[in-house]
Amino acid sequence: MQAMMIPENDIQSPAYQSGLNDAQRQAVDALDGPVLVLAGAGTGKTRVLTTRLVHLLMSGKAVPGQILAVTFTNKAAAEIRERISHMLGRSVEGWHLGTFHALATRLLRPYAERVGLRPNFTILDEDDQSRLIKQLLAAENVDDKKSPARVVLAVISRWKDRGLGPDDIKGDAGGLANGKMPKLYAQYQERLRELNACDFGDLLLHHLTLLRNNPDILAALHERFKYILVDEYQDTNVVQYLWLRLLAQGNNNICCVGDEDQSIYGWRGAEIGNILRFEEDFPGAKVVRLEQNYRSTGHILGAASHLIANNSMRLGKNLWTAAEPGERVRVMTLWDGDEEARWVGDEIEALQRRGVSLGQMAVMVRAGFQTRKFEERFITLGIPYRVLVGARFYERAEIRDALAYLRLLHAPEDDLAFERIINTPKRGVGPAAMQQLHHTARSLKIPLTQATQRLAETDELKPKLRATLRDLMVQFDRWRTLLQTLPHGEVTQIMLDESGYTGMWQADKSPEAPGRLDNLKELVTAMAEFDTLPAFLEHVSLVLEATDKSGEAQVSLMTLHGAKGLEFDHVFLPGWEEEIFPSRLALEENGAKGLEEERRLAYVGITRARQRAFISHVANRHMHGSWINALPSRFLAELPAAHVERQSAIGNASVTQRWNNSGFSSRNEDDDYRGKAPSLFQQIRTQQSSARGYSQQRPQQIEGRATVIQRPRNEDGFNVGDRVFHDKFGNGTIRRIDHDKLEIAFDKAGLKKVMAGFVRRS
Repeated sequence: MQAMMIPENDIQSPAYQSGLNDAQRQAVDALDGPVLVLAGAGTGKTRVLTTRLVHLLMSGKAVPGQILAVTFTNKAAAEIRERISHMLGRSVEGWHLGTFHALATRLLRPYAERVGLRPNFTILDEDDQSRLIKQLLAAENVDDKKSPARVVLAVISRWKDRGLGPDDIKGDAGGLANGKMPKLYAQYQERLRELNACDFGDLLLHHLTLLRNNPDILAALHERFKYILVDEYQDTNVVQYLWLRLLAQGNNNICCVGDEDQSIYGWRGAEIGNILRFEEDFPGAKVVRLEQNYRSTGHILGAASHLIANNSMRLGKNLWTAAEPGERVRVMTLWDGDEEARWVGDEIEALQRRGVSLGQMAVMVRAGFQTRKFEERFITLGIPYRVLVGARFYERAEIRDALAYLRLLHAPEDDLAFERIINTPKRGVGPAAMQQLHHTARSLKIPLTQATQRLAETDELKPKLRATLRDLMVQFDRWRTLLQTLPHGEVTQIMLDESGYTGMWQADKSPEAPGRLDNLKELVTAMAEFDTLPAFLEHVSLVLEATDKSGEAQVSLMTLHGAKGLEFDHVFLPGWEEEIFPSRLALEENGAKGLEEERRLAYVGITRARQRAFISHVANRHMHGSWINALPSRFLAELPAAHVERQSAIGNASVTQRWNNSGFSSRNEDDDYRGKAPSLFQQIRTQQSSARGYSQQRPQQIEGRATVIQRPRNEDGFNVGDRVFHDKFGNGTIRRIDHDKLEIAFDKAGLKKVMAGFVRRS
């Protein structure tokens, strides 16, 4: 294909660049040499990426096959494809535009033999990986309860993310698996090669190894790809970084788009240092800063920018917006988690009454356990909601089974798929029969399918089982033949029906069975979107995102880590308290580095909001069976007064204001602030507790039962039945007394729990 050329005088301001601001245009026009585009939240990075790619084509710099465009998610890749197709007026299918793993897979297959695989290698899912590890643990007499397969796999995955093969491992992973981790890693890799399979981490690691050991292949890729574009560069791990470095060495035309202030995935291997040292890695690099925000109001942006300025690991940006200031970020102090959930629910209903769609509201929490109270409150109020966590479609048991049938249909040597389906539905293949199949396969060094075919022709198995297995193998041969003439979706339906798998669920009387059958139908429907069975199977292996297909507007409930890349008109950020946010574990494990990542997470949360951001924290938090005296998050003290409206629902004394007046700031590596400033920490706790009227004593366990914080009895002599007055809730009658905590039935506000110090006799 020849490059699409336009006259030189039109290149100065082509139509596809209309509407770009000056910084965006600089990023698009800087085609040659290394370029780092620092794209702040909401500054139009996707538009820059797509316009830059189109500009490479329209200016004659490259044809589609000479561009490698890398994203982190299938969703991002699909969005870029759609935009480019619209701009060019034609399809972009076949271009090298996709996720790291999808592109590495595509580039690896033609040379798979050089890393000990065949081109039709299988990509194993987590379930198959786990079963394989369990087999290796058993062979090494390692207790899988002390060294669970998922933990072993996690360690191996981290090694692969760091670009380390079995020969590169020096330590023993802290004694995990009786110190046999390096050996297990080597055995695992060898077993994968025997199965002609990879796990997810292998895709990049194998291709990196391929490029390092084969200069001819690396040179060919340098010749092929003249330009490299990378999205979300701040999220790259070590192996991705090394892979990109190798590919970029040829022409040095690499453009990375990212935002160091949104690097929040250190826990899964992302290295913020990759983007921070870009100019060192690529001398002479041009750095373009996108600083005009098109998403949020002035107050939201001001609050977020002031907060993130406390981080030291930054290249620095000064975000601004031409939008109206809007409403200030609201910071609300509440009594406890129940009150917090009620407040959020009330605010959501108030917005809904003003005509705001539930689909434009989101609740973002730091930890998964925080969602329960909001779910319960939403159910009580009848507010539709969705939780953006849980099993993905392709992770459901019935879908995994169907995919195992498809994998065996495509690759008869896939022993793990064979093991999953051979007795699903029940075919009378017990442990003894499986042991015999495995013995034959290993003795003859053949796949289990071939071993089954051989044993089915002998007298070593019982006659009924021989006939059953012989028929199944004949059926697989016939289904493979059908693939030559029928659509693979139709063959899949035939296979599921004739194998008895569909009938197994039709005979199942459990409440879940109808849903499972519907899922199998959806699977067949999904396959129609792919030209071949191998293409579909590869897609399934690479899919990372779940897609919500509900047509009803719903409030989105998610963790902050799951919120990256999303945006809503109205965002609620509850639970901003020490030990929850920032996370105690993050600080204990990573110190100052962990604190800065937590602050980036707070920045991401605030910048998800277009029109309103609501932040809340509570005075008391009930966690793990005990009440704790909750300190406001240090991040609240870093929010500027000019952009924040602070309110309290627990009396005249604002706990947040006391926190701010203490002068505490986390600018000076304060992740270890308890040790560095114990007197200040105690002062803040004393101020906070005095405002609430209870002692410093932490929750205690008495006779095996969790109790609330021990509080002194009130000195006002309140009794059950007394009439009292509260500044916010008005007149009410005391129904229950727990030391100085009163349960009051207010005439208009209903039943509330308040401190005795906040009421007076009517």
